[in-house]
Amino acid sequence: MSKPNFYEFFAGAGMARAGLGKGWKCAFANDFDKKKALTYQLNWGLGGELEVGDIRKVTIDKLPGIADLVWGSFPCQDLSLAGGGAGLRGERSGTFYPFWDIIAELKKDGRAPRVIALENVNGALTSHGGKDFAAICQTFTDHGYRYGALVIDAAVFVPQSRPRLFVIGVRDDIEIDSALVAPGATMPFHTRGLRNAIERVPASAMKNWVWWNLSMPQMRTSTFADIIEENPTSVEWHTQTETAKLLDSMSPLNRAKVEAAKRAVRRMVGGVYKRTREDAEGRGVRAEVRFDDIAGCLRTPAGGSSRQTIIVIDGGTVRSRLISARETARLMGMPETYKLPKGYNEAYHLMGDGVAVPVVRFLAQHLLEPLAGVQLSSDESSQEIYVA
Repeated sequence: MSKPNFYEFFAGAGMARAGLGKGWKCAFANDFDKKKALTYQLNWGLGGELEVGDIRKVTIDKLPGIADLVWGSFPCQDLSLAGGGAGLRGERSGTFYPFWDIIAELKKDGRAPRVIALENVNGALTSHGGKDFAAICQTFTDHGYRYGALVIDAAVFVPQSRPRLFVIGVRDDIEIDSALVAPGATMPFHTRGLRNAIERVPASAMKNWVWWNLSMPQMRTSTFADIIEENPTSVEWHTQTETAKLLDSMSPLNRAKVEAAKRAVRRMVGGVYKRTREDAEGRGVRAEVRFDDIAGCLRTPAGGSSRQTIIVIDGGTVRSRLISARETARLMGMPETYKLPKGYNEAYHLMGDGVAVPVVRFLAQHLLEPLAGVQLSSDESSQEIYVA
């Protein structure tokens, strides 16, 4: 029996491909970033499915067959809080529309994909007062897809706070198993933010709306401390002077958190975030720390401020450094065998720009595969991911 196939747009590191697993065949992939493409090919081989270049130049003659699934993690920069607020008309997030031009051409050619999955930041729900999310919904309806949205936080699977919006559509001539549909919003995946956004979607777009019904996955058992390398190769531990300077930049409340962590009976790892906030002494850059067993969301804005610093406390010993490249990959659920770029910033950006692998596998097993009429064996649906 042939494998179900998929097209992967805005492919990046191929993290959606990793999440779908070896039971799926990638028939076509596209990304405009040449550096990301080199890493993609380093890990997935030179089978010819990857086209490097602007999505606006992709023609459907390059897309073989009829896709069981099209995955698109379209750029989030213009929709995120860190972006410029340009929304779906921005230079980067605006590639949403050329993506749908391809879907429209496939439909004209009698090759409309069975299932379409889009992934983006939660900012897509509120961008332009909800108008961008309404436009996404309208686009699914206009192209003949019943669709619904989910917000899934990768923290359910890996020790990283990373909530993301997933909009899943199925071609309207395909029957949907009633078990996959709920009569209304259900927690935890239909969040208050999502429900508020839906209230602003016009009736013309809502006529094809579906409340996807997913079971709650088993909660993770790993913590941030479990993924930490003792001898990282991509970064170095800070000197005692550098660590002392970092601690000195903390407010009394945050230094108290460090003191409390020293009294813990286990190794504690905290994520440090630098904020530009003046204190009573006029100091502008402050360091804030969290010890809740998860990392903050890996981000990729311009500049070095997005790079996370960690504090590792073991009894009275306090050490600090930048989070390592391999640790960022572990936070995304990538396997140890995944080959990262040699450059630290490039590896960090690659991971911070991706989708968490276990989230994709969860969606594939519980929604994408049933919608696509795919039933994989346990071996086919397995994936190699990092397990602490």
